Amino acid sequence: MADQLYLSLWFPNFRFEALPVALISVLRQFTLVSGEKRVSAASVYPIDFTESPIYQRIYVNDDRAESTESSIIENAVKEATEQFHEDMAYEFEMKWNLWMPESNPAPLAEAALDVLWRPHPSTVKVIGFGPEFDRGAYEQNGHIRVDFGLDTPWVMDEETGVDLDEEAKKHIQQNVEMLLAFTLSVEKNSGISGRLLWTESGEPLAEKLRTRLSLN
Repeated sequence: MADQLYLSLWFPNFRFEALPVALISVLRQFTLVSGEKRVSAASVYPIDFTESPIYQRIYVNDDRAESTESSIIENAVKEATEQFHEDMAYEFEMKWNLWMPESNPAPLAEAALDVLWRPHPSTVKVIGFGPEFDRGAYEQNGHIRVDFGLDTPWVMDEETGVDLDEEAKKHIQQNVEMLLAFTLSVEKNSGISGRLLWTESGEPLAEKLRTRLSLN
């Protein structure tokens, strides 16, 4: 069954005033893996996630945009954190391309559908927590939490109906390598003191991979 995948990050002797710098560092590590250098959206939530955002901006980073300067990581973080309070969470969305299967209609003479694997844009959310947001939820979530969305690109649960042939396993492995590259880059370059890659169900991703892909 598809599961939400997260990466929680903690920083040593962390002070709330350092949150913007920490966010910029983590977002920069993401660009090294994804190749995407612009923030696609930014939101600021007060109190907890049941509240409506007090700030929200969607960036247009294509030919329709008059300017993309605002979506540069440093500029986006600076603007979103102008309202800087300890009971707020600061969320930034970026995108990377992960391999996903799509059905390709076969010629009329064939009854089956061929499965083609293509890179598809997937949204990742990097969230920095104020110490009073959601009653100090940072203690469990991390000073910064990365939300990868559903773990489908890395596991391809049976409910997807995808046949795990050699091509499928190759592309899933490529997705896993991107996930690990980002995680290791953050560990090496962002000055964290602890990290935890976890799923909402509590089932370890590595265990799901071993079960699904029959890894040793």
